[in-house]
Amino acid sequence: MSTPIDPDLSELRRRIERDLIDSYDEALELELEDQAFDMPGTGPAAPATEEDRKARQFYFTELFRLQGELVKLQDWVATTKTKALVIFEGRDSAGKGGVIKRITQRLNPRVARVVALPAPNDRERTQWYFQRYVSHLPAGGEIVLFDRSWYNRAGVERVMGFCSDSEYEEFFRSVPEFERMLVRSGIKVIKYWFSITDDEQHMRFLARINDPLKQWKLSPMDLYARSKWEDYTRAKETMLERTHIAEAPWSLVHAVDKKKARLNCISHLLSQFPYEEVQREPVVLPERVRNPDYLRHPVPPELYVPEKY
Repeated sequence: MSTPIDPDLSELRRRIERDLIDSYDEALELELEDQAFDMPGTGPAAPATEEDRKARQFYFTELFRLQGELVKLQDWVATTKTKALVIFEGRDSAGKGGVIKRITQRLNPRVARVVALPAPNDRERTQWYFQRYVSHLPAGGEIVLFDRSWYNRAGVERVMGFCSDSEYEEFFRSVPEFERMLVRSGIKVIKYWFSITDDEQHMRFLARINDPLKQWKLSPMDLYARSKWEDYTRAKETMLERTHIAEAPWSLVHAVDKKKARLNCISHLLSQFPYEEVQREPVVLPERVRNPDYLRHPVPPELYVPEKY
């Protein structure tokens, strides 16, 4: 004789399943951001071929698997008090922000945090160049992801003339020693350059121009920098040549295909750590304590947000 299913337990199971589906929808929402809206039929409602559907299914399967490994890495970093610094560099629209979102999407922001500093203010311009970055370096048990970094001096500052020749040369003298010092102090330094083609950046800029949800990503500086493609190429080549050191080498990510770039970068990032799954005691939810003298007071209706949906 089968045991009857508790209706409350069945409803709880359904609620948990819906919550899991909602978490998957977060990833789908991020993917919708990457859709181009500049031409009819190219948005998220466009019909997909069977090949596209299979590729998308493979991408999400791998992304969820890799994000599960990132959670294991996070637990290992927190347990071992590892200090990890990950630098993301590349041209505008190369996909740095997209991979950072996928890395941090399911992680604890107290363990994995993102640093994206604005242009230096008047006071910061008079400081030691690296000073404003130092306070954001990881402590034990932290993964810090820099969405652009001190390498601004080797890229945008050099190309746009925001630094002098002497400041530029001093940067290259200082960076190797600065990063070696970080490594000697116990910080794992990982550096990624996201590489895209001229045509791909042109297409992505057009997509941003025609997408009202992404237009904020384009600044006048970004548009002007578009005309400086060859200058940025020369600056990148010099940067890689002079700052690729054994203690903190550069890793280049082919980023024309955004989805492949994300999977490849996350997979490579995981391979940089000897992490293993941290064994934990089983979690037991304690019983709710009910006191006979407890009385929940009514909340005035005007305090609630209107339920428009």
